[in-house]
Amino acid sequence: MDRRFTHSVYLWLVDLDALPQMPVWLRPFARFEARDHLGDPDRSIRRNLDAYLATRGVDLAGGQVLMLAHARVLGYVFNPITVYWCHRPDGALECVVAEVHNTYGERHCYLLRTDDVGRAETPKDFYVSPFLTVEGDYRMVLPLPGERLTVSVTLRQDGATALTATVTGSRRPATPAALARMLVRRPLVTHRTSALIRRHGIALWLRRLPVIRRPKHAPQEGVQ
Repeated sequence: MDRRFTHSVYLWLVDLDALPQMPVWLRPFARFEARDHLGDPDRSIRRNLDAYLATRGVDLAGGQVLMLAHARVLGYVFNPITVYWCHRPDGALECVVAEVHNTYGERHCYLLRTDDVGRAETPKDFYVSPFLTVEGDYRMVLPLPGERLTVSVTLRQDGATALTATVTGSRRPATPAALARMLVRRPLVTHRTSALIRRHGIALWLRRLPVIRRPKHAPQEGVQ
């Protein structure tokens, strides 16, 4: 079954050591909280990422980490994928972490060693969609962010492409005025993202696409 769709969203690209501070009246629309990502909700996102990397033998020694993700909007957020570009102190890229969430409240991280153009492959280890088994391999393209960014994830199963998801966008400064305009153009973006995922799922179910039973989730060390 071939199904395609396109939706407009906005995402944040932030330095984990310098998260944006919005005016008081905008803070409910742009909050970054550790409980929405890997690790201990009582620590910072940066500390949790460092702790996860330590379990994999990676020490950034304080190098910069850039995160691409949704922020909380009016108390709600859902990130199908959060991407972390992890650098050494000299600015060189050490690794990329792709943190994947499903709609069942579970998360899983993939530690990736990307090539010069941001490509990496990794086995699929996490249940995301009720219509796809936990099998196959991801082919990800996660280049370093510039003025424009294109991130893509392709799932290959049984020698065929089962799913491709792509995010393309242009960088804009996150000024209060720019955020206010974006909130008018795309209100409740995180709520809408979650609702659209469910809407497309219902459409596939109505087309009688087989449903794959969700296996028991085994939390990763340092993730959940």
